Amino acid sequence: MNKAKVKLKVASIFWAVLFNAMCLADGNGAVDRGLFEIWGPGLESQNIVMPARYFFIRLLNYNKESVPDKFESNFQITINGGTEQNKPCRIWSNILNRKDGSLIVRYKVYDQCSRLEISVKYQQQHVAESPYLVEGLINPDSCYCPKENIDGVIDSWKCKAVPAQIRADFEPFQKIDWDVTRPKVIKQFDKPHSVSLCHYVIKDNQVYRKCYGNYVGFNMFSDSILLSLTRKAAVPDLEFFVNLGDWPLSAQHLEDKLPIFSWCGSADTNDIIMPTYELTESALENMGRVMLDMLSVQGNGEFPWNQRQSKLFWRGRDSNRHRLDLISLSRKHPELFNVSLTNFFFYRDEEDVYGPKTDHVSFFRFFDYKYQLAIDGTVAPYRTPFLLGGGSLIFKPHSKYYEYFYRDLQPNTHYVPVESNLSDLIERIQWAKANDAEAEKIARNGQEFANENLLPQHIFCYYFHLLNELSKVLESEVRVLDGMELVKQKNLSPCDCSQIKTAERDEL
Repeated sequence: MNKAKVKLKVASIFWAVLFNAMCLADGNGAVDRGLFEIWGPGLESQNIVMPARYFFIRLLNYNKESVPDKFESNFQITINGGTEQNKPCRIWSNILNRKDGSLIVRYKVYDQCSRLEISVKYQQQHVAESPYLVEGLINPDSCYCPKENIDGVIDSWKCKAVPAQIRADFEPFQKIDWDVTRPKVIKQFDKPHSVSLCHYVIKDNQVYRKCYGNYVGFNMFSDSILLSLTRKAAVPDLEFFVNLGDWPLSAQHLEDKLPIFSWCGSADTNDIIMPTYELTESALENMGRVMLDMLSVQGNGEFPWNQRQSKLFWRGRDSNRHRLDLISLSRKHPELFNVSLTNFFFYRDEEDVYGPKTDHVSFFRFFDYKYQLAIDGTVAPYRTPFLLGGGSLIFKPHSKYYEYFYRDLQPNTHYVPVESNLSDLIERIQWAKANDAEAEKIARNGQEFANENLLPQHIFCYYFHLLNELSKVLESEVRVLDGMELVKQKNLSPCDCSQIKTAERDEL
């Protein structure tokens, strides 16, 4: 880049910053509060208890359009509170810039706090309704302070109505008598070498389980979400089975319809679908041990849409024959693709044809490209929520497999459908290149869908609804059965729960 271009770029940035500042202030230099929108569950943290709270900030112009602003340093955001011992609360926060004129603010609370104040300033001036004062005690996620009624929690969390997928999943199971059904489930699926599942009972808000199978390590995910839910709500007494594998189990050809909770459904099974273990963990470990979650994927992309490369980007293993077909397509049309396999397991004998395998790439770098492919592996691609959240255009092949939210996705509104054998993928990508504005609109719709349905608040709400609806169809008495072990709460914080009605507990 020559010196003239460098000077032009610096000047453009200067005038862009100056223009934005002028548009946000009146003639006296006072920032117009009305040009900022601030919303999200993190503003109601006395009611909505999550591992990481979050809220959003959007800048608008006088036409109420988003104003792209890459300079989050213009914001001064502080979150403060005090403990009952009159000490400052330990709160960790960070800011994610979505590069579309909006920010995500996340914060993690480590102490039980009161007098929480959220201050949002732009150029040292309060905006929107800042400062936000949160009344009552603010519990860290490690408090065991379950509210007495799960319906009350669903209401206070501002959860939407019972999801259509839950209603559909329970349609075959209007009444469940586990005294009759339990032996059939165990007989059908107690196959240690091929099936892994856990039998759960929630009794008096305590979680018990007995697992079947040689590979039951994934019970860490179901354990974690159930323990988290019972810290927040007095869950009704329940009994259910959780499939720890990827493939749905309750095949429609079985003599009996068997209610099994699974992470993935299919057109030929009757499983009751939950959010995947990856999406569940991303909610439980937000600002924790996971790097990829539905918030960070929006704030770690480097480029807005108009600066992303007009190619389809994909990395993954060889868990589906059509993934090999993708490699073949890319070699015929290298101008449209950046795709490769990262591991060979199912088709090792064909590595010399479809290799060489390449190194893994940070998921955040996927969004250097405009186009993404949500192609099945062994089952539905569990990366789909994160692809939607990243703001690229999703091409999704037809499949018999589905996740819990697919029912609400609309083809050509939230994603571009393609044939399962990828026979029309080239045509679809060429359409997107020729119709960039419409392609960007679908990509934004997909990201908006993710923000309205797939964030941590929505994941917890789905589980609350799922367990609540299960409680309505159980007919048999719920009791802790022989051989079940207590799943204990871990690393609980000392918390005063006297301000809310809580569930009785006998043991922690």
